[in-house]
Amino acid sequence: MSAPLHRPRRLRKLPAMRDALAEVTLEARHLVHPVFVTSRSESRIIESMPGVCQWPVEEAVERIAAWRELGIVQFLLFGVVEPDAKDGRGSMADADHGPVMRLIEAVGRARLDVILWADVCLCEYTDHGHCGLLREDGLPGDVENDPTIDRLGEIAAHLAAAGADVVAPSAMMDGQVRAIRQALSKAGHDSTALCSYAVKYASNLYGPFRDAGEGGMRHGDRRGYQMDDRRTREWAREIALDIEEGADMVIVKPAHTYLDIVASVRRAADCPVVGYHVSGEYAMLRAAAERGWLDLREAGLEVTRAIRRAGADLVISYLSPELAQWLD
Repeated sequence: MSAPLHRPRRLRKLPAMRDALAEVTLEARHLVHPVFVTSRSESRIIESMPGVCQWPVEEAVERIAAWRELGIVQFLLFGVVEPDAKDGRGSMADADHGPVMRLIEAVGRARLDVILWADVCLCEYTDHGHCGLLREDGLPGDVENDPTIDRLGEIAAHLAAAGADVVAPSAMMDGQVRAIRQALSKAGHDSTALCSYAVKYASNLYGPFRDAGEGGMRHGDRRGYQMDDRRTREWAREIALDIEEGADMVIVKPAHTYLDIVASVRRAADCPVVGYHVSGEYAMLRAAAERGWLDLREAGLEVTRAIRRAGADLVISYLSPELAQWLD
């Protein structure tokens, strides 16, 4: 038997050689950690997302300071409010006494060297659980687009005034980026960055997030405004429109199970691309690790590197604190 002339294994044998030739890097600076901040006075563990909690404002500030020590500098904020505080307009989304507004201001007072992203949507604050305002004369779940984008602009401007560094609209309303960019400019917040959930699919993998954010719908679904996973080219129009309307960055959500879309968006977009490793993807890793079916550390690093390899500049991940420790 003749020996092979080419042996790719030669470059895999030594750990130092593998590290030297690695093309994909993953560092804590690439991570954005979601934070659920609640109006309640006590923290609450999310059963469907082991390791993730709803934090009262004071504890959230302490947690962000601790995560900053691990090298995580970017945080995506979601608010959780009591059911009786929700209404058809989502008033708590930008109320001065709302949890996200209070947290942004508290982090500012603490002078933490972090970047705060504020999610801009209505689902966690409306009594119906949809991402926009409903038509009074329409069918249940029939979201009225144009009044909604005006409302999203109001929310974004208030969040920016409180000190948010990045506003991230996730409602998937047509024209939301333009409306928000105009509202920010009118309020004197031209320097506030806008990261659009430009490519957001109507995915079953958001279930645990709805437990965490307590933003489930009373009726209907979101397939009328979130994207259909059976369509392979729709993403191109979505990102083109959002970038034209003023988005500084774009998000692909989900990321782990949509790596083909992440890669396609990366090739098409000339702005930073963010991959969102969503709650269901996270929960699957956690559940399998708890049963001893995989190693959470190795699987978590592999999945996050895969999202980076597909082309994401940043990764939104509920595993961020552990990833930062493993990387260190």
